[in-house]
Amino acid sequence: MSSPVSSLGGKPLRLVVMAKAPLAGYAKTRLIPALGEQGAAVLAEKLLHHTLEECVRADLGPVELHVAPDSSHAYWQGFSMPRSVSLYGQAQGNLGQRLWHATGNARALGQGLLLLGTDCPSLTVQRLHIAALGLQKSDAVMYPAKDGGYTLLGLKEVQARLFEDIDWSTEVVARQTLDRLWECGMSCQRLEALADIDEPDDLTFLPRAWQESALLG
Repeated sequence: MSSPVSSLGGKPLRLVVMAKAPLAGYAKTRLIPALGEQGAAVLAEKLLHHTLEECVRADLGPVELHVAPDSSHAYWQGFSMPRSVSLYGQAQGNLGQRLWHATGNARALGQGLLLLGTDCPSLTVQRLHIAALGLQKSDAVMYPAKDGGYTLLGLKEVQARLFEDIDWSTEVVARQTLDRLWECGMSCQRLEALADIDEPDDLTFLPRAWQESALLG
């Protein structure tokens, strides 16, 4: 599928994906009561592959995967991912510090980016294109999460303030990030609210085919 947006200001976007290794007892721990440790890990891996596939198919620019534990971990050394995806380890520190570090290539090259995790199966090629198109008119775009966070943040340029003094993993992350954008004088287009798959009740937001598969018993 060819992208409706090949560049922003003459430069391609970078898609920066943050991910935890889908290991039993490490990933998607809040889903363990519903799926068990192994089931939660299987779902986490499916979400990871789905996110990378959609990012590559969107054809918006380079795709980076920033991972924990470090990229030298055995899981990542054996991980099969699209050849066009570059693998990086996450920095130490809180989520804001890790996000800032992950945007380093985009900052160094003066590129816009789409920053996302792997928890939202609704971030399809079409929605990635919508976000990229939004950056043609706004300094930032956001797909808020139904739980008060955000599933994607698109930026024409990255400023450190956007990741500072945020109460991460709470229902105020999106609101506080919008406040930081305002502080930085950046306009933001808010897109539709999407669901992250974090809690057992969120499993109803999985694609129907996933719900009907053996994945969920």
